[in-house]
Amino acid sequence: MPTSVFYRQFERHDHATGIKAHTTTYCPGCGHGVAQQFLAEAIDELGVQDRTVLVSPVGCSVFSYYYFDVGNTQAAHGRAPAVAIGHKTANPDSIVVCYQGDGDLASIGLAEIISAAQMGLPITIIFVNNAIYGMTGGQMAPTTLLGQNTTTSPGGRTTFAGEPLKVAEMIAGLDGPVFVERVALYDNRRRTHAKRAIKKALELQANGTGFAFIEVLSECPIHLNMTPEDAEGWVRDTMQQVFPLGVKKDATDRQYPEIPTPAFDAEATLAAMGTTTEQAERHATGFPAHLDPDDISLKLAGAGGDGAQTAAMLITKAAINEGFDSTDIPSYGPESRGGTSYADVHVAATEVLSPAAPHPHVLVAFNAPSLAKFGPTVRPGGVVIYDSSIVGEVPSSLADGVRVVGVPFAAVARDLGAVQVKNVVALGALQGATGLFPKETFLTVIRSALVGKRAVLELNEQAFARGAELASAVAAPAG
Repeated sequence: MPTSVFYRQFERHDHATGIKAHTTTYCPGCGHGVAQQFLAEAIDELGVQDRTVLVSPVGCSVFSYYYFDVGNTQAAHGRAPAVAIGHKTANPDSIVVCYQGDGDLASIGLAEIISAAQMGLPITIIFVNNAIYGMTGGQMAPTTLLGQNTTTSPGGRTTFAGEPLKVAEMIAGLDGPVFVERVALYDNRRRTHAKRAIKKALELQANGTGFAFIEVLSECPIHLNMTPEDAEGWVRDTMQQVFPLGVKKDATDRQYPEIPTPAFDAEATLAAMGTTTEQAERHATGFPAHLDPDDISLKLAGAGGDGAQTAAMLITKAAINEGFDSTDIPSYGPESRGGTSYADVHVAATEVLSPAAPHPHVLVAFNAPSLAKFGPTVRPGGVVIYDSSIVGEVPSSLADGVRVVGVPFAAVARDLGAVQVKNVVALGALQGATGLFPKETFLTVIRSALVGKRAVLELNEQAFARGAELASAVAAPAG
């Protein structure tokens, strides 16, 4: 039936016009189009279009937002249930639907679906099982049948790869869900039943009953290397034997308790975090526009254990104390000690629009690999501050006008008797070389981080002062 839940024209990524603007991304004979038609019709018939949010992650379902005229959210691979929980708790009156495939839900997203199902919130999961990774090349999926050929099991799946995962039965075994059913699409009778099941799952959410999970056995003629008709026969005669149809759980006689709505009371939230609403003392007279008029980006990089992440966090807190917007995005290597580690920091006069710093104004490098990797990314006219007691040579590939300031972070820290404070030496060097904030701004956050640790605090204050002094001397103009 026609439904207003689908857009009249699909705004395809290739800007298709004419007949192509009315076609989907699904292959001929694919079951996704049928399942989505049933979902759209159910949304329409229940009159919930204006409060429906469809969460679609990676896989063949990824382009659902092209077709459904509802609220749409894209989720990372497998994480749709986690995103759905956020939507439902933030707006309990919404109708939240996760539309996921087997390579997504049953593989990388297995922990998320188990957690969400056991939580039991009234959300709806439509799980399309075609026993293959359809979008990414036909690899073996968790639901691939024994003996089934795929690009990663060309001789057929063996028991060494494990038995096919029966997701509906697994979800039904949990206490949280109220309704779990497996349906198929291979003939009109099964399609009619599938439509009813999908609508029921939405109705259960609309009346607040609880978590509903519908597994849909679907054809993938392309990767089965079959005609659409033969693919339907394969689902009927082969796949259905492994994944029997039917209701796996029906506990719809119970009602989910009232969904707790999140509190947006700033003072209560801060109190729960052990912080305060009291404004920090400010020492800067204004935004450090000598580095950038609106948004200053910094990158701090070194080996794991160098303290780059802690230094980045302190810069961010210092900026917030001064009334600016600031973000800190960490990136860790595979080891907590010895692996690569860097952090991107932004300090903005009003709002940080992107937290990444691919071309920073300032780089603080704790070792030679970090300087070699990130030094050339510093924008023209920027500043590179590096540990001259560790780094022997500065790359020649720096952009025009980049100032280079070498300060012996590690050597100063060793002289003070505590090599672990080299990141505080680096903070001092950042202040002395750039004037990002006044010294007292940095010292305030250092003191806050070390409250009650008088002996350690004095050591860190000395490290900061020494770093600032050395950087100021290096950065000062000659003569």
